[in-house]
Amino acid sequence: MSRKIVLAGGTGFIGNYFMKNFAARGYEVKIISRKPGNIAWSNLHAITEALEGAELLVNLAGKSVDCRYNQKNKDEILRSRTETTGLLGKALLLCDNPPPLWINSSTATIYRHAEDRPMTEEHGEIGSGFSVDVAKAWEHAFFSFTLPKTRQAALRISIVLGRDGGVMSPLKNLAACGLGGAQGPGHQRFSWIHVDDLLRIVLFLKEHKELNGIFNCASPNPVTNRELMKQLRLVMNKKVGMPLPGWLLEIGACFIRTETELLLKSRWVIPQRLQEHGFSFQFNDIHEAFQDICK
Repeated sequence: MSRKIVLAGGTGFIGNYFMKNFAARGYEVKIISRKPGNIAWSNLHAITEALEGAELLVNLAGKSVDCRYNQKNKDEILRSRTETTGLLGKALLLCDNPPPLWINSSTATIYRHAEDRPMTEEHGEIGSGFSVDVAKAWEHAFFSFTLPKTRQAALRISIVLGRDGGVMSPLKNLAACGLGGAQGPGHQRFSWIHVDDLLRIVLFLKEHKELNGIFNCASPNPVTNRELMKQLRLVMNKKVGMPLPGWLLEIGACFIRTETELLLKSRWVIPQRLQEHGFSFQFNDIHEAFQDICK
């Protein structure tokens, strides 16, 4: 019998990376998605059947937050996270042999705008606003289930850097056009993680059966926005980088249908629990991460 894992919402940037890497490790990868050819979210029986006997469930489902926060998008952002999480919990309860570990995405933006000190799992302060409300509801939906045969781990994921999607494409485009300077004040913190380290965290939690609960997923070395853009320019060999003041970002965000929160919120997040339990990051330094991604 082949080893099996289930990826829920596994067709995006992170999901595709996970799928390829787990398949390369010899796993049969079952994907739950709205996209044709995968297990449909409307088919509870098929979801339960996929989960039966699986080694791992990873839930990455949720509408992208790279959009304008009008009411329609807000409702979909919230619903696409809480309803899918609830559906997976119900399916797990129907399994005779459920996966021993359920990893659910959350977000590091649950913490407040922080320029004064870092946020850890133990000493982080929860923020306020729409994005934080979504994160709290998401985690509540996840931890509302009592699953005697399944460990649960919520990953508060910072901004993920990788070659094939995510935030790197727009950042590289800005640098290429000579607009790779500081964005807004420039001193806001940028917590980040290389997509390969995110995968390694999933594998680490899978092997360490004593671990559960909430984990910050971020490099232990966050940088300021100004330093982020400086290191990207260095790797891309772009000497000029015009800064983008906050007012100009607001105008630009309207045109490209997104929100400036993605650039201007100061996310200062430290992976205290992972480090305490011996996890070692492959990419600690933003310059090394950019070199790997841009090579």
